[in-house]
Amino acid sequence: MSKENEVMAFLHEHVFDRILNSDSASQSLKKGVRYTTICLGQRDARGMVHYFWAAISGTEKSEEFARQMKDEGFTRFEEVIDEFRDRFNDEWLST
Repeated sequence: MSKENEVMAFLHEHVFDRILNSDSASQSLKKGVRYTTICLGQRDARGMVHYFWAAISGTEKSEEFARQMKDEGFTRFEEVIDEFRDRFNDEWLST
């Protein structure tokens, strides 16, 4: 599995699929997840990791998206930060 696929698989398992497979998630939230996956898919593994950290640090758009995820009861990037940091660290990126 490529590094890019590994990052995407992690995010799908821990964040994205719960939203995409939910009957209760709003269409706007699902649209946001689909947009995020497209943005991530245009990056290499290092870019994907950078995108994750940029979302955590909070751009106006990412803060609104995270708020919507929380309001609708779904896991946000912030809630998987420890596992993401441990797994997709500089050592992992350089191997």
